[in-house]
Amino acid sequence: MTTLLEEPARTVAAELERLGVDNDARETDRSRKMLNLETPSAELLFLLLRASGRRRVLEIGTSNGYSAVWIAAALQAHRGHLWTVERDAAKLAQARTNLESAGLAGEVTFIHAGATEAARDLAGPFDAVFFDADRVSAPEQLALLMPKLDPDALLVCDNVLSHPEEVKGYLAACERLPGFTGTTLRLGKGLHVAHRAAER
Repeated sequence: MTTLLEEPARTVAAELERLGVDNDARETDRSRKMLNLETPSAELLFLLLRASGRRRVLEIGTSNGYSAVWIAAALQAHRGHLWTVERDAAKLAQARTNLESAGLAGEVTFIHAGATEAARDLAGPFDAVFFDADRVSAPEQLALLMPKLDPDALLVCDNVLSHPEEVKGYLAACERLPGFTGTTLRLGKGLHVAHRAAER
């Protein structure tokens, strides 16, 4: 396990990684899979958020909290906060327990809602959004969130290479965003990273 995380978050992340891999190999019902980030993708997300000083991050798709551990840990350096959205109440409860075990629950707001509902109702502003839920509806969520983004905004989306047909609408929407530049990274299942710099 990486040394990027400090204890107890490091131990919790390692255990969640192991449990997620075992669960997803055994489980045939997609709704019961954890579908967590791969560790290299989680490490990159951690470094992107921490190095760029993000403080108000929205995660769409909590699952059992594996990526939330990484995000919340990255935000500690800048006293930031994570809002994480999950429609499955059981998974959200697991995430809350796991973040508490990692000593990070104080930096997280857990939201039981659908992704589009949350994108509509949350006030923001956010300086980063991590899309890791329903890929087909992500463009609608992105449109709802645009007025709620800081001028300096970071957008990250997972599964770009593993589910290209499902994510192509989101990528097309990103390409049309004024002021954003982006790229796809061949890491894990594929991460798309887009950034808009604040005007000076």
